[in-house]
Amino acid sequence: QLVESGGGSVQAGGSLRLSCATSSNNPIACMAWFRQAPGKERDGVASILSDGNTTYADSVKGRFTISKDNANNTLYLQMNSLSPEDTATYYCAAKGWLLHPKSYPVWGQGTQVTVSS
Repeated sequence: QLVESGGGSVQAGGSLRLSCATSSNNPIACMAWFRQAPGKERDGVASILSDGNTTYADSVKGRFTISKDNANNTLYLQMNSLSPEDTATYYCAAKGWLLHPKSYPVWGQGTQVTVSS
């Protein structure tokens, strides 16, 4: 089970930090953040492997940072320099591969991020 938190409303240029808590104590090979705007497909934002390797969508490189506390399998997404184009529902996912949404069997309920201009 995955539970996201940290979403909210912010003005353009602002920052938010999302968290994703998992009830699992077992190591998770790959976790990721996805986002979905109304009327659009769910897109990969960032992923992180258990060895710390990260992958980012081009649209967020240099602005977003994914990290993970391996001690408790808590996933984070630090989002800086937010723009209205980042407005979406953000989802945490586990046990999949990189930024391929169909590979993930475990999803959180989502947290809304709204960026105003």
